[in-house]
Amino acid sequence: MQFHMIFTICPADNAQEIVDAAKKAGSTGATILSVRGTGHKEAKTFFGLTLDRPQEALIMLVPKPNSEQIMSVIYNAGAMKEPGNGICFALPVEAVMGLESQLSIMENED
Repeated sequence: MQFHMIFTICPADNAQEIVDAAKKAGSTGATILSVRGTGHKEAKTFFGLTLDRPQEALIMLVPKPNSEQIMSVIYNAGAMKEPGNGICFALPVEAVMGLESQLSIMENED
């Protein structure tokens, strides 16, 4: 079975909604990391303090045939058409170990 890693960076307040939508679309779970980043527009400052919207990175390993559909759901759930609501991309995965508990679920969804 071939896999893609879907990597999503989104505002922390949208993360759970995105994960829930991705699960309904066929993802079996996600790893969630708190992250910071920089873009072409810097965060606003107030008396020298940076007012930054907390961000999270969502990492999902999904079967390759399902990745485009799951990414579409993530894009819509995160309202990523609007500026500042995140980015989502997929990368091919060469090898995977440790998915034995999830393989039967993934194979039944094909």
